[in-house]
Amino acid sequence: MLPRSYESQRCSIAKTLEIVGDRWTMLVVREAFWGTRRFEHFQRNLGIARTVLTDRLGRLVADGLLCKRRYQEHPERFEYRLTEKGIDLWPVLMALLTWGNRHAIEGPPPVVVFHRECGGGVDDRRMCMRCGAALGPYDVRGRFADPADGHPVIREPRAS
Repeated sequence: MLPRSYESQRCSIAKTLEIVGDRWTMLVVREAFWGTRRFEHFQRNLGIARTVLTDRLGRLVADGLLCKRRYQEHPERFEYRLTEKGIDLWPVLMALLTWGNRHAIEGPPPVVVFHRECGGGVDDRRMCMRCGAALGPYDVRGRFADPADGHPVIREPRAS
């Protein structure tokens, strides 16, 4: 595995990549935005190994992007929720989604994000293409294509 540190560089991009620059971290954050809270749901939605998921959740908590809240005592179980620091990654996720839809996916996009209020699409600047509203993470819904039956699934970002 490559080192996570870019100690020789005084660069905000390099420092950000130390936190979110591995293969799984942004996908865990993406799931947290769409309301995934529990370990088994992250694992099911991502198809990630338990050891890798445990590591990524631990790092995201240690780096302050997620907080860990107990929801059951016996046995002890936790939920993971985005912090304000984690929520600040929403523009990055939207930029990756937009770029991926444009350059990495052939055919219709697997996820379409739209404005909750009016149903308008979201442009590159996170503005509603129908009403012109500036949109934040809790102003949108996502329509996900369900590969099993072809019926779309609607998911909404959830507040911590």
